[in-house]
Amino acid sequence: MANVYSTYPQIQPVVEQGRRPFWSVMIPTYNCADYLVQTLNSLLQQDPGSDEMQIEVVDDCSTKDDPEAVVQDIGKGRVSFFRQPQNCGAQANFTSCIRRAQGHWVHILHGDDTIMPGFYASFRQPLEEHPELGAAFCRLNFIDEHNQSLQTSVLERETPGILENWIDRIAVRCRLQFACIVVKRSTYEKLGGFHADLKHTADWEMWKRIASNYPVWYEPSILACYRKHSASDSSRLFRSGADLVDIRKAIEISKTYLPPEKSKQLSAKAREYYALRAINKLARRMLEQGDVEAATAQIREALYCSTSPKVMKSLANLMSWSMKSWVKQIAS
Repeated sequence: MANVYSTYPQIQPVVEQGRRPFWSVMIPTYNCADYLVQTLNSLLQQDPGSDEMQIEVVDDCSTKDDPEAVVQDIGKGRVSFFRQPQNCGAQANFTSCIRRAQGHWVHILHGDDTIMPGFYASFRQPLEEHPELGAAFCRLNFIDEHNQSLQTSVLERETPGILENWIDRIAVRCRLQFACIVVKRSTYEKLGGFHADLKHTADWEMWKRIASNYPVWYEPSILACYRKHSASDSSRLFRSGADLVDIRKAIEISKTYLPPEKSKQLSAKAREYYALRAINKLARRMLEQGDVEAATAQIREALYCSTSPKVMKSLANLMSWSMKSWVKQIAS
């Protein structure tokens, strides 16, 4: 399978120079210095020391703030800082984080996300006891700009352990975020970095790639927080339907490495899932907000994803609901 991944950005092994840290916490940033204060504080509260953990902020040439000043103020020499010579884009910056990582296990922690006490301690023992693992992740809390909890991620299993048939779930939809997952550096060395042609789904495509090749450990405790806010790239992509264009591309890419006996079925399920989400959730919400153009974009791209009976029924229901709402407005 090595040839399948030859077109991905290559990750060279670390040149051994003495003892390597167990962890590399790499923090990609771009115009989010205000949130970076919380990110670093949540991390430094469980810092095991420089021998055990590399901590580095990798800035994609921010233009609106100064993350280096935050690193100097909060990190006080413990956190290193690297600024890209020019803006390279999120995916390239994530891959740069991996290449700069020196530890055996890499945690890419976005500069606006946080972790909770016990995050690294909960993973250390299973990672050492199961050398076959390619990655491990925990349950996740979604928060808003004001640190208010919005929802939690799906409980994948009741107790800590290796997930069975994980590819059957992660191939259908993205079920985790960067903040909650750690990946063995040697996994990246075998599978490559983040796909350069994907914007909205580069992370999902990576998690599918890992699940197709390695066992993955799960910790059911909620130990990480992913921040959702209106200024995010995802919010802008939803309005144009570009998120679904990217999703379809990620589904096509993963066909090359999904288990052959499951690839067609899992890809069809993924297309249907995201089409239903676009119609039942995103388009409906946009219509409620009066944004007909954005809703139309979501519906159009949803139908490019799938025209299964479930999708067409959902579209009919949405049109019926929309018509009733319009008639009600006219009558009032």
